[in-house]
Amino acid sequence: MLADWESSSFRTAEDVNLPPQRWYVPPIDSTLCESLMDALGCDRPLAEIYLRRGLTTPALVQGFLEPETLDLPSPSTVFADLDLAVELLRQAIARGESITICGDYDADGMTSTALLLRGLRHLGATIDYTIPSRMHEGYGINERIVRECHQRGVKIILTVDNGIAAVQPIALARELGLIVIVTDHHDIPAQLPPAHAILNPKLVVPDSPYHSLAGVGMAYILALSLAQRLEKLCGLVRPLRELCTLGTIADLAPLVGVNRRWVKQGLQTIPTSSLVGVQALMQVSNSLPQTNAALKPSAVGFRLGPRINAIGRIGDPQTVIELLTTDDPATAAALASTCEQTNRTRQELCAAIEAEAIAHLEARGVDPVAEWVLVLVQPNWHHGVIGIVASRLVERYGVPVFIGTYETQTTIRGSARGIPEFNVFASLEATKSLLLKYGGHKAAGGFTLLAEHLDEWRDRLRAFAKSCLKKEQLRPLVTIDAELHFSQLNWEFYEQVERLQPFGSENPQPVFCSRRVTVVSQSTMGKHGEHLKLTLQQGNSPPMKAKAWRWGQVLPLPSPIDIAYTLVANTWNGETHLELELQGVQRSGATRLEWQCPEPPPHQPAHWQPLSENWLSHLSGVVLLYGYDRPLIAPDATTATIQYDRPRCRCQQLILWSLPPSWTHLRWLLAIAQPQTVHVGSRIPQILPEPELIAAIQTAILNMATTARVNLLALSQDYWIAPCTLVAVLRHLGYECEGFAPTLSIAEELGRLQRWYRLQAAHLAQLCAGQSSQ
Repeated sequence: MLADWESSSFRTAEDVNLPPQRWYVPPIDSTLCESLMDALGCDRPLAEIYLRRGLTTPALVQGFLEPETLDLPSPSTVFADLDLAVELLRQAIARGESITICGDYDADGMTSTALLLRGLRHLGATIDYTIPSRMHEGYGINERIVRECHQRGVKIILTVDNGIAAVQPIALARELGLIVIVTDHHDIPAQLPPAHAILNPKLVVPDSPYHSLAGVGMAYILALSLAQRLEKLCGLVRPLRELCTLGTIADLAPLVGVNRRWVKQGLQTIPTSSLVGVQALMQVSNSLPQTNAALKPSAVGFRLGPRINAIGRIGDPQTVIELLTTDDPATAAALASTCEQTNRTRQELCAAIEAEAIAHLEARGVDPVAEWVLVLVQPNWHHGVIGIVASRLVERYGVPVFIGTYETQTTIRGSARGIPEFNVFASLEATKSLLLKYGGHKAAGGFTLLAEHLDEWRDRLRAFAKSCLKKEQLRPLVTIDAELHFSQLNWEFYEQVERLQPFGSENPQPVFCSRRVTVVSQSTMGKHGEHLKLTLQQGNSPPMKAKAWRWGQVLPLPSPIDIAYTLVANTWNGETHLELELQGVQRSGATRLEWQCPEPPPHQPAHWQPLSENWLSHLSGVVLLYGYDRPLIAPDATTATIQYDRPRCRCQQLILWSLPPSWTHLRWLLAIAQPQTVHVGSRIPQILPEPELIAAIQTAILNMATTARVNLLALSQDYWIAPCTLVAVLRHLGYECEGFAPTLSIAEELGRLQRWYRLQAAHLAQLCAGQSSQ
């Protein structure tokens, strides 16, 4: 590395009290963007939003904006066991046989249970349900449930949102003569359970519109397919679709494919739902829209969903299931009130545990970045809510969080949440020898371990994190869709963005950034001053009102600032205004680049020659071996003293396994090493493709925005590109790079770089001679 040889730098002002963040703008193809703008007649920011969602053609854009126009394949042609499952249930209904639903205690599992319970009762089934104990049994069907079903004379067990990995319990059910139908959406294990029928969207091809279904979506398909077979669809589709919508959003299922279609339809009818339980839940959570307009997913995700989830976390799942299946308004009102009170208790528990966790870290002087991962274990924390707290701590600190509490005096049970670059399930797999139980996926997981193994487990998690993360990734990530000027913020643009609704997983609400924004006024709001309200202005554009939730501690913000935000329509006293909700802040000028390139020390001319095939046998004295993918020489392979990459003293010979990224880099090598002979190899570095290179450099620069100094020459070597190529990328990203000569396009600079790497010894000797004679 050249970190100590070059004083080129990237200087920033001190960011005293700003949230530690890294901003990322995913790269897009500029030509494709122009083409989409022309075809759709839209402005660039909107085209960029489409492209960053993979909508590369007008047809894909139209299908996304109007999902109801897409032709969907029949579910019976997609799910191999669907017809069999329908027939098994039809026969059970015809015979009056007992059916039990085995559900789950999260929002997806409870809404799935309620959906099938309501649907199959409508179709004449003799049906009940059971939910495993969250605290004592954990997730999924188990042998206790199977044996109880057998004792009660149940003929069919129908799992929802679980069962795909329950090999032993389902094998037991088969031995006892029960029929088992599995509906689930979790990842497919190495061994499938011996169920009579299995319905799981992960068994269909990834590009299927059904692949992203939640468990409730799979239950919805089964219920409607059975109703269609029995010719009893009338009056069933709308209420079941509303339950499907609630579960899909609350479970954070991807709002793409058929999910997007059904959720969009469900949100239009929920405000006037015939389900008295849904109406009661909206009433207690103040979620009823002021008009008969469609709800937004945020109303479900932030109001209805938490009240459903709170029951699963710290209450009795029967409360939600009865709420969503009752037809009695008084019963619904009482159950909704229980959901409301339970959610308040959940909020209090979360706030108390979060505050205790933060105080614990601050009292110990813990630096989350230095720790790489946070592992927090305390007694008396409620297991049902620590996953929520883990998510909040990830949001606050930007590092993976593993949080647990004592299940017994000797065992710890907990939840984990990760950052985008960290695979939670892989970390649990890597440390499984210390775990009693574990499970999850890339973003989240659960674990149980003996308390005596806690310290060793923390060390192993830290080692795993160091193996797959970079320090600069340990800050909260803000992903930006497009840059806007305040002059573009109007109702027409807002309505175009709103056509992308419903927002949610894999279709997040677009985040925009604006630079050099003046803070006209700022103050705290909220009961404890935990939030900010601001008036912001950019240039001569009209001022904009803004809010920053849970940012009270950063007051006062400097001015001017660069901001990242979402657009919201805020109605107050009968008037609706377009406002901003801040997602990120950086000090303006933090991205200004200053380039200084002093002349390297003079050096003596060297003898240049191609690197021969038997070069190793000719080495003597002190040798510097430098270059992309250069080999490591065994100590007994030569009598020469080998230095690698960076000279620590004068060298008799310099071996260029590949050329450095630029002539400037090469001159520094020659100046420090002062070799008598330079051997030139033919290896050409592998350089990232243009879009990936843009993304990598942007991430690197933004991650360095709070440091006092960044070595741009060293950064160019990190990616094996010349400084002029790096500057072309930075200018493409909007940086000024004052003091640099004009650069070509990135593609042209990359082409010039490839020609540089192909220069032979004779050409380099001429360059060196020309430099020496100047």
